[in-house]
Amino acid sequence: MQCPFCGGDNDKVVDSRSSDGNRAVRRRRECLLCQRRYTTYERVEEAPRITVIKKDGSRVPFDRLKVMAGLEKAAFKRPISSEELRQIVESVEEEIFRQYDKEVTSKHVGEMVCRRLAKVDKIAFIRFASVYREFKDVGELIEQAQEVRDLPADQPNQKGLFEEKPKEQPKEQAKE
Repeated sequence: MQCPFCGGDNDKVVDSRSSDGNRAVRRRRECLLCQRRYTTYERVEEAPRITVIKKDGSRVPFDRLKVMAGLEKAAFKRPISSEELRQIVESVEEEIFRQYDKEVTSKHVGEMVCRRLAKVDKIAFIRFASVYREFKDVGELIEQAQEVRDLPADQPNQKGLFEEKPKEQPKEQAKE
């Protein structure tokens, strides 16, 4: 392994442990030339790579980082932990590798993400769906929001869509 600090290729492994749900091995290494430490990860390369067929017909390798980036944008300033987003990505990836041998359409990938995200946070779901489904007008967006409004939430603190805030009493009545 080449040291990221000095470029030397003489190191020793100081510590090894499983990581990422036993899918990777995390190794702590020490360069014998500069004595600095760094971490490497060892993962099994998925031999059956899945190709995603995009809307325009082009084909690209499945990239879980792209799915995570889309989820992070949709969940911006929402009460969703990065761990929840990571779990969504992992379950989508597992389903893809379980159901498809070589190719999957971007539509199917997006639907898998939407199903899971709607259960976690409805606002993030609407954000994700508005980009992914390319609504033609506001009516389609409202229709989608009304459909997801009635879905049960997995998160107990998640507020529903279109809930009215309690009306504030005028100050004069509040003093009485």
